[in-house]
Amino acid sequence: MADDGRRGDEDERGPGATHHVFVVMEVLLEKLKVLNYEEEVLAKHHMRSLSRHYFVSSPYLASNPGEQFFMFTIIAAWLINEAGRPFPEPQEHDEPNATVSDVLAELRAFGVKVDFPPSKLKSGSGEYVCFVLDRLAEEALRRRGFSFRRPNYPSETTEEESVMEDDAELTLSKVEEEMIEEADEEQNVMDLEALKLRTTHTEAEPSSKPDEILESTVDAAEWNLEVERVLPQLKVTIRTDNKDWRIHVDQMHQHRDGIKTSLKEAKSYLDKLQEDIGKTLEKVSSREKYINNQLELLIQEYRGAQAKLSEAKERYQQASGGVTERTRVLAEISEELDRVKQEMEEKGSSMSDGAPVVKIKQSLTKLKQEILQMDVRIGVVEHTLLQAKLKEKSNMTRDMHATNISEPASGPFS
Repeated sequence: MADDGRRGDEDERGPGATHHVFVVMEVLLEKLKVLNYEEEVLAKHHMRSLSRHYFVSSPYLASNPGEQFFMFTIIAAWLINEAGRPFPEPQEHDEPNATVSDVLAELRAFGVKVDFPPSKLKSGSGEYVCFVLDRLAEEALRRRGFSFRRPNYPSETTEEESVMEDDAELTLSKVEEEMIEEADEEQNVMDLEALKLRTTHTEAEPSSKPDEILESTVDAAEWNLEVERVLPQLKVTIRTDNKDWRIHVDQMHQHRDGIKTSLKEAKSYLDKLQEDIGKTLEKVSSREKYINNQLELLIQEYRGAQAKLSEAKERYQQASGGVTERTRVLAEISEELDRVKQEMEEKGSSMSDGAPVVKIKQSLTKLKQEILQMDVRIGVVEHTLLQAKLKEKSNMTRDMHATNISEPASGPFS
């Protein structure tokens, strides 16, 4: 599709549109040389000089998109600075889209209309690259006060012109006269050669003069027959040389006559075709006006419908934005509801299940058994403690009786 559109544009602009970019590139190179780009740009970045068609995109020319794009950005930045607007020097690691957009923004600032997308400049070559650099070079030259003027040719005297015309111009009539003269000279040369041969023969033979007037004894009819028989052999044929200018002149005359005859025939057809095309265009224009008048109401209705459709689309976008927000809230609520349902199911299952109650009952019975065992152990310990206390009390009473008995017995002896 892109190739078809490009071919359509070339057909509209003419058959020479594809070669116009070569001319633009050559003019651009001359402008860059006037601006002294070789010392200010190439020497600074250690680059080689540009060729005549460096930025031209053609299948017959070698291309290096990366190098060409970097060269394009460097030269464009330099030209913008030369034109009086500050522009930072681009680097190899810069974003290509941002660099191209900055260059086009500066070009628009100079008042140049840009009706092509920035992606056309990313290849580093082509018609639009040459166009951008050419306009920037013009702005830089305008800033320096330089302008190309038409060449002034020196005026020459009329005498010199007449001499040059007399010496240089050869008309067809002169050429024809020279051809006729040379042909006569060739015939004269041939006659002289024949005379020389005749004289040599006469000199070789002995001279014999007739004594009386010679009279022909040959019949006239036989003479005519002999002449007719020998006449074809007497014709002289000259081989034609393709390099001879006379042949080329004859061919020029033939081609000129052929062109005139074909032009007369074609002119009538072309005039008729022009009339038919003019009539057809008039019919088409009148029919177009009629259709436009008939469809004016429908076109207005269509425009109104388009306006309503755009309004409906805007409302739809606004409503779709609200629906999206509500859908998000609904999703959050659904997640919360699922979590609550899961908790309720867990609690309900725990409440309806009898396993915990059985575990509690088993624990209670086990606890009662342990309490009974503890009561028994407590009773045994209390009994043991009571026996110990009784035993200790009996021991104490026995000791007391023993001490009481021992005191009266030891009294008289003391």
